[in-house]
Amino acid sequence: MPNVAVPVARIQRWVDNFAARHGETRLAVDSGALTGAAADGSSFIAALPFEKTYAGPAEVEAFIAASAAPAEWGLLLVRKGGFAIARMSGGEIADHKIGRRHVQGKTKAGGWSQQRFARRRANQASAAYEAAAEHAARILDGLSGPLVTGGDHGGVDDVLGDRRLQTLTVTGPWLPVQDPNRAVLDQAIEDAQKVRIEVLNADG
Repeated sequence: MPNVAVPVARIQRWVDNFAARHGETRLAVDSGALTGAAADGSSFIAALPFEKTYAGPAEVEAFIAASAAPAEWGLLLVRKGGFAIARMSGGEIADHKIGRRHVQGKTKAGGWSQQRFARRRANQASAAYEAAAEHAARILDGLSGPLVTGGDHGGVDDVLGDRRLQTLTVTGPWLPVQDPNRAVLDQAIEDAQKVRIEVLNADG
């Protein structure tokens, strides 16, 4: 079984199903995660969202309670000329902005034409990142909780290079999203809050 990302609401069912497949499962807390060791030798490691450390009892109910989203957190998605920014209050959007600036695609032209095109494309991308930074500075101003990012690493780094965003605390998971729109933003918000579980099956 591959590693999985599980919504908090389904954690209890997931652990129950794991035990049903692999036998009686003993829970423990190790290195900031909830672990489970089953009778057949299979095991799992469940990590809290937002790279939080779990230090509670070895109980599913307590782990679920600790998995709740922070009271305040943010999301920044940047890809090509598009961006999506959200300021979250728990699981609800407090403020957000989705935008797009035109950035030309690749060209097959060569020589000077290709160089001019590359400069134009770089300038367009820079303008798009500046627009994203402006909105991020406004929406995320004073954010005390974690910031989850995704999209294009270079684009995100460019936006976060803005001095007004230097105080933000970036945390996992990294979200490999498509061009940001409202549906992509909504899915990213859901994915950011999921519990990451590493599964080690006894049969390999």
